[in-house]
Amino acid sequence: MFENKTVVLGVSGGIAAYKALDIVSKLKKKNINVHVIMTESAKKFVTPLSFQALSQNYVISDMFQEPKSWEIQHISLAEKADLFVIAPATANVIGKIAGGIADDMLTTTVMATKAPVLIAPAMNTNMYENPIVQRNISFLKSLNYYFVEPDEGRLACGVVGKGKLADTEKIVDVIEMLLYEPKDLTGKKILVTAGPTQEDIDPVRYITNRSTGKMGYAIARAARNRGAEVVLISGPTGLKPVEGVELVKVHSADDMYNEVLKRFDKVDIVIKSAAVADYRPETKSTSKLKKSDDDLSISLTRNKDILQTLGGQKTNQILVGFAAESDDLINNALSKISKKNLDMIVANDITMEGAGFAVDTNRVKIILRDGRMIESPIMTKEELAHVILDHILTIER
Repeated sequence: MFENKTVVLGVSGGIAAYKALDIVSKLKKKNINVHVIMTESAKKFVTPLSFQALSQNYVISDMFQEPKSWEIQHISLAEKADLFVIAPATANVIGKIAGGIADDMLTTTVMATKAPVLIAPAMNTNMYENPIVQRNISFLKSLNYYFVEPDEGRLACGVVGKGKLADTEKIVDVIEMLLYEPKDLTGKKILVTAGPTQEDIDPVRYITNRSTGKMGYAIARAARNRGAEVVLISGPTGLKPVEGVELVKVHSADDMYNEVLKRFDKVDIVIKSAAVADYRPETKSTSKLKKSDDDLSISLTRNKDILQTLGGQKTNQILVGFAAESDDLINNALSKISKKNLDMIVANDITMEGAGFAVDTNRVKIILRDGRMIESPIMTKEELAHVILDHILTIER
């Protein structure tokens, strides 16, 4: 996916410089070519040899060091870059770039590149909140420089506050978003639902299912990578939010119904991958139900069918459903297409190995309203997300 992509990673001097090693490692695992430029200050924290071993490319730091090839290095790296990343970025480096100063290899190469630039600040809380630093960041954002906001936590100086380098997984996720091609969903608004719902019995207990939300989150990330504006409505999961995606957290099926309906007329595509509970307790106890010697019976009542409601209200929206079945997969999926007025359904047999809940892979049958049926082999949910989006793009409106 990223085999022919090149990232130039600038590392400036801060205690978080060691985390940049993890960024290089993660990018190389995705077959992304990485070239590292270090400031002199960065070399006080991590040796160039470490980056050289991980990137498998020479590390550049000195403007006047003997070149490894007969080319002007700051120009050649600037032109090679599909994306220029600075992580960690100190207040000093951010200020230099904002002021157009090019007095070392890192800032000189930034000035020479026409690639997008992603900056991940890391510094003391007071420095980050300094109005001069904030002005510099705002100015660079106005010039279409991208930023990954720092995290909050305990800093190396002992202060607890905002200024920690963002989690490296988050930084790599944003790098993937900026590198991914094609951006064939640009201009589209997509609503994705994910995860289970929880239907309360009392303040302690609830009814739920085995959904983890992995498939829905993968679809939201893939749609974002392809340029879409994405809203992710998620039941309770243990997954991290997807950077660049609006996350709406819900608890019950009724919550999800209200949030989906509120946004339905503003989107182009709805992908309902959430495992919404069909039933909820007829009454919810306001206090914890106490154990007794008698059996306990709970009366259940039907939840609203979100997908069927959308199917009855849709105008030009593309509506995609999911069917997780253990029996008669095809007939059940075809019935849902007709009954719920769907354009496409993704059906998977949850009894098959590598499919269904709580795994990182899936194998499905994609059925379109026009009769086309596509069977996918087992693949990661990230890969399947793109296959689903590919087929959505074939639906004519």
